Amino acid sequence: MRTVDARGLICPLPLVKTKLAIEELAAGESVRVLATDPEAPIDLAAWAEGQGHEYRELGPGEYLVTKGARHRL
Repeated sequence: MRTVDARGLICPLPLVKTKLAIEELAAGESVRVLATDPEAPIDLAAWAEGQGHEYRELGPGEYLVTKGARHRL
């Protein structure tokens, strides 16, 4: 599992870093995202849903995005 440390970064950087990381993964692999921006969970959840990825909140400031098989470019 890859980790994206976006703590201290503001929108849209946590999402941008997550997008870049997910592109390098195969379907079913995950990215753990660490982010302090209060907009990050909103942005990540909306983007993941739109792209066919799974999104979960692991705890405060910690999120998991699993690449879906039907990833859209």
